[in-house]
Amino acid sequence: MIIRLIFVIRLLQYKINPLYCHVAREQKKTKTAVIGYGSQGRAWAENLQDSKCDIVVGLPSGSESRKIAQKDRVKSITTTSRAVKKSDIVIFAFPDHLHRPVFEKDIRPNFKEGAALVFLCGFSIHFKTIVPPSETDVILLAPLGPGAAVREGYLSKKSIQFFYDIYQNGTGRAEKRLKYLVKNLKIKNNALIKTTFRDEAIGDIFGEQAVLCGGLTQLIKSGYETLVESGLSSDKAYLEVAYQLDLIVDLIKKFGIKGMYQRISVAARYGSYLSGRKIMDSSVKKRMKETLREIRNGNFAKKLSTLSPEKIKKLNKDMKKMSTPSFEKSARKFSRK
Repeated sequence: MIIRLIFVIRLLQYKINPLYCHVAREQKKTKTAVIGYGSQGRAWAENLQDSKCDIVVGLPSGSESRKIAQKDRVKSITTTSRAVKKSDIVIFAFPDHLHRPVFEKDIRPNFKEGAALVFLCGFSIHFKTIVPPSETDVILLAPLGPGAAVREGYLSKKSIQFFYDIYQNGTGRAEKRLKYLVKNLKIKNNALIKTTFRDEAIGDIFGEQAVLCGGLTQLIKSGYETLVESGLSSDKAYLEVAYQLDLIVDLIKKFGIKGMYQRISVAARYGSYLSGRKIMDSSVKKRMKETLREIRNGNFAKKLSTLSPEKIKKLNKDMKKMSTPSFEKSARKFSRK
């Protein structure tokens, strides 16, 4: 009786919601290429494969990521050009600064007529480092979190938020293809946020540079150094300026800035009132606007597109100076595993 009831419910779903019918048909005939197997590529490939999609991972023949993909039991791994040649959907899951050379060398010459390009960020389309053929579907599906969060959201059925947009509907099937990916990545409808390639690109880059990765780390570093130079131990300084950050961020995410202030001590609230705007004064906002201007006018995009392996090697070396051995030691000591 229960089995018959489930069958009837499924049948009604197919009759009531044409999306069910469409996705079932689309799943049988759609081949999807995930190009790249870093943080995002790995999560997308695993999620789509677990949803029984026909996927292929495209990687250079000598890529170290092939070993990881094989260990993850990805069923089909080949070169980027071969993956693109046989696929209906091509997902750009590799670094932004490589989009243009990989597109021109491996993707454009092998691109299947009527296929779709799916981007995880708006950068290459908005700044025109890539100009797809007019008959191509160009789709944005940008996760608001790293690959690990995309994978965890799939497994827990509590997906993180995704920005989405259709820049180009060359085949007339772009929306159906977007829905196909949304369903098989298990992204809930209330986790989808409409945007544009332009706004996603500019907002994402600015957020990373001015606040999340650039501004915040420098603020933490300055606070840590101030306490250590005043005589506090490295551990104590780390615990005060870095370790508790997630607690405050969680309050802001749940209740807003006003709600966060209502949920901390009077001393913390009063101290924030006295010192917050003194430290982060109007000059900070002025420099943020300068950073935003450099992003919007394309200067950052030009610099990013010139990154060579040698420049990245130097960048990684220089980035080590952004922290100190004592801070890193304390971070490892109190790591929440």
